[in-house]
Amino acid sequence: MLALIGLLGGFITGISPCIIPVLPVILFSGGMQSARDPQAVDGPDALQEAGGSSTADGALATATRTEAVRRTRTVSRWRPYFVIAGIVTSFTIMTLAGSLLLSLLGLPQDVLRWAGIVVLTLIGIGLMVPAVQHLLEKPFERFPQLRTDRLQGFPLGLALGAVYVPCAGPVLAAITVAGATGQIGADTVVLTVSFAIGAALPLLFFALAGRGLAERIAAFRRRQGVIRIVSGALMILLAIGLVFDLPARLQRLVPDYTSAIQESIAGNEDVQEAIAIGGLENDENRDLDLCDPGATELQECGTAPSIRGIDSWFNTDGDQPVDLADLRGKVVLVDFWAYSCINCQRSTPHINAWYDAYRDAGLEVIGVHSPEYAFEKERQNVIDGAEALGIEYPVAIDNSLSTWTNYRNAYWPARYLIDADGTVRNVHFGEGQYRESEQMIRELLQQADPGVQLPAATETSDETPLNADITPESYLGTTKVQNFGGEERYSAQTEAFAFPAQQAADTFALDGDWQLETQFVTPRGDEARIRLQYRGQEVRMVLAGTGTVVADVDGERVELDVSGTPRSYQLLGADQSQEGTIEVTVPAGVEAYSFTFG
Repeated sequence: MLALIGLLGGFITGISPCIIPVLPVILFSGGMQSARDPQAVDGPDALQEAGGSSTADGALATATRTEAVRRTRTVSRWRPYFVIAGIVTSFTIMTLAGSLLLSLLGLPQDVLRWAGIVVLTLIGIGLMVPAVQHLLEKPFERFPQLRTDRLQGFPLGLALGAVYVPCAGPVLAAITVAGATGQIGADTVVLTVSFAIGAALPLLFFALAGRGLAERIAAFRRRQGVIRIVSGALMILLAIGLVFDLPARLQRLVPDYTSAIQESIAGNEDVQEAIAIGGLENDENRDLDLCDPGATELQECGTAPSIRGIDSWFNTDGDQPVDLADLRGKVVLVDFWAYSCINCQRSTPHINAWYDAYRDAGLEVIGVHSPEYAFEKERQNVIDGAEALGIEYPVAIDNSLSTWTNYRNAYWPARYLIDADGTVRNVHFGEGQYRESEQMIRELLQQADPGVQLPAATETSDETPLNADITPESYLGTTKVQNFGGEERYSAQTEAFAFPAQQAADTFALDGDWQLETQFVTPRGDEARIRLQYRGQEVRMVLAGTGTVVADVDGERVELDVSGTPRSYQLLGADQSQEGTIEVTVPAGVEAYSFTFG
């Protein structure tokens, strides 16, 4: 069952837009380089095909046949398979053991990716400059079994596996979580290997197609030298593009045509049960269950799980990482947040106030930024978002959700209060309970230092709305869509929408031609409309791109000048909660991600 799920999940990933950046390299270097030259044949016909005989042109024919045989030996028909085997091997090892190995060696988490980029560049230069290839092969001359003309594309596959990151999906998410939490058993290995093979099969198809194309077109067959140079140039271009994150930008421009299939897998209960390998529980976090998230008094819930798998830090000296073990003696508040989450935006002023009031008394705050959207993984976006919210405490960018899963967390925001001995004493999910949380912080500070002089309690107003009074957060992307009130199927395959005659409360509907992506929607034509039936005191919309969004908010015109990366824009700010209708006209060039309410 797991092997079948892994193959299916990997195959769907392998035909998604993720493969686009590596396709040219696979086509040329993985396929066309293994094509048979008309002169590079074995057997008794080789001499005749070389264009001569054993008489008048014997010497020339022999020399030509010798070169043909040399090329036959160095360009193996197995090259496409070696490339794919290298990708499967590299991906499997990196996914299951890469993070652990690098941690044990004290190396940065992205060192394998950079190693892959370097190897890709060297192989590319070697294909273009024979002298460089000779230098690269020289260290292996003492080990005939490791010579590159025998391994063929395996080193290339290893490098591609290190830099080729598949698109996220439910199966890959399960593998990532299992690897991040260290729960690597036989089931995880089976799922990972089968996923890697499934993702590599489409690449093998393109490699073999490239070889077939080269063998059928004479111009390709006669220009193997040119194909080598083009292959090398494509590898170098891919390496340069990876340095500047260009493939990821390219992928964002291409609609995810596999999203509907991914959604069906994610929603299948049998699949979800099968890929829940051991859950998220591990030796570090198993005692967190001892904490009641609704408790307003201190409890004891085991030693705080470690902060791990962090991409980068900021608001620290030299952007250096923070280790919880080094903070013993201090009271620590770990806050999970995302900068575009309105719930987090309302919670942040309270945390800022606590940090300002109590950091000199021994409080440390660590914000673990755990992205909901792909754009929230961009470091500069997170830094800008934190600055806009006035965050000055250390922030860890947890793009892989490694720390998120290590805390078994599932909420934005979520607070974990840790005492001076490193024990979790309180857990709170969502907004609210600020007064009680601050009182617990004060208690722990006094326990850590009975002589501490604490300032007066902060008086930040609690603007947490009652859930019954507001519309739930409404996502517009196909993978997280919520509260759609239209009559059409909400899918990337649906292009034309129309407002329904009757629309339920707390829902949105679309009108016009829309392009639905996994995380946002955008008009296909000059403009398109969204109608929202809402309840709340505040309504905001997460938008990106460039253009002027015009909204009719209960009969009043509101204009939003959208520019740049995604951020939250206010449509309504009333004195009290109310019900109403908002009709938003979105122009071409603007992306709409979600509605949030307060």
